Amino acid sequence: MSERFRIVGGTRLQGEVIVPGAKNSVLKLMAASLLAEGKTTITSVPDILDVEIMSELLTRLGCKVERISDLVTIDVPEKLNVRAEYDLVRKMRASINVLGPLLARLKIVEVALPGGDAIGSRGLDYHIKGLELLGAKIHLEHGYIIAEAPNGLVGANVTLDFPSVGATENLMTAAVLAEGVTTIDNAAREPDVVDLGEFLNAMGGKIEGLGSPTIKITGVKELKPATHSTLPDRIVAGTWAFAAAITQGDITIKGGNPEHLELPLEKIVEAGAVVTTTADGFRVKMDRRPNAVDVATLPYPGFATDLQPFVITMNAIAQGNSIVTENVFEGRFMFVNELLRLGAEIHVDGHHASIHGIEKLSGAPVQATDIRAGAGLVLAGLVSDGVTIVEDAFHIDRGYPGFAEDLIALGAKITRD
Repeated sequence: MSERFRIVGGTRLQGEVIVPGAKNSVLKLMAASLLAEGKTTITSVPDILDVEIMSELLTRLGCKVERISDLVTIDVPEKLNVRAEYDLVRKMRASINVLGPLLARLKIVEVALPGGDAIGSRGLDYHIKGLELLGAKIHLEHGYIIAEAPNGLVGANVTLDFPSVGATENLMTAAVLAEGVTTIDNAAREPDVVDLGEFLNAMGGKIEGLGSPTIKITGVKELKPATHSTLPDRIVAGTWAFAAAITQGDITIKGGNPEHLELPLEKIVEAGAVVTTTADGFRVKMDRRPNAVDVATLPYPGFATDLQPFVITMNAIAQGNSIVTENVFEGRFMFVNELLRLGAEIHVDGHHASIHGIEKLSGAPVQATDIRAGAGLVLAGLVSDGVTIVEDAFHIDRGYPGFAEDLIALGAKITRD
């Protein structure tokens, strides 16, 4: 498969798109299936590279994984391997989500320190400190996290310094089989965390307070396999919403849940778009050049850091000046260096990007550094003069199934070559 997109600028996007199941949820659901012996079924699974990587990881741990269309079945054996190898874990940070389930079930686990996107340090301190409070003994050795709980895990009160999604998820999946009650304070509130908690409850878990800052987990002896449908991907839905605003387009986003995008959609309306709810999603229509909007990224329900490249792209061609503040991942502004190659007028100072909107960008070769940066550069190419080449397109494949095909259906001139 070719690793570059070639985009001819100057197209208004118009039509319908269908939002797939959420990348940030399905990988955690697949990892959580390790908690119950037997066959778990997950539906609405997006056709993305990361699902293949997670399937291979689960297979190496001893599971049988089958995929038919958007349905994945995971047959989990009684005995699992304890080691998640580096060659897979380095490709995808979500691999760290096998840590909690394997520790809970096997009482020992070895997981390679993860890799993933180049968007800044995402330390595992919150995961490790929380699991230690549940009674785990953890040390690092030769690039692996080795966690042991020979007598099993025991419920505890855990307060996270930051509402980390990954740490909240690992703690939930570990505590669900722990003895006694665990509370997680300052827990992540993302819809993906709620989706995972509802899946664990369907398996027989006892979890309360999902979607709030305090989650209470009463440990159970064992869990049973379950069937669960992945929630729609709010980041993909948000991407299409910004695509409409950026290209002065009109896109109906089927399957997108506007309740999961309240703040981003407010910003798009502030920029001048009309957003309407439909029976099975929402529609974004923009009839003029957008107005510049100020944004600060924050954990949910704040403005998602994963949507930051799109608001920067919109502001780059908007009327007026704006400031975008990044409070979650310090490396996210790597994307700005590529946007500058397209002629954008942006100045970065620490956590802040000051953007002066110009009427049109100028096509040039650029490089995707992560999933969202790659998609943002493609959208920037649509509002650039001439041709834009986005290298390292494989990043985009990790989060957007059929991205080019969807864009072509909306009227874009884009090819892979």
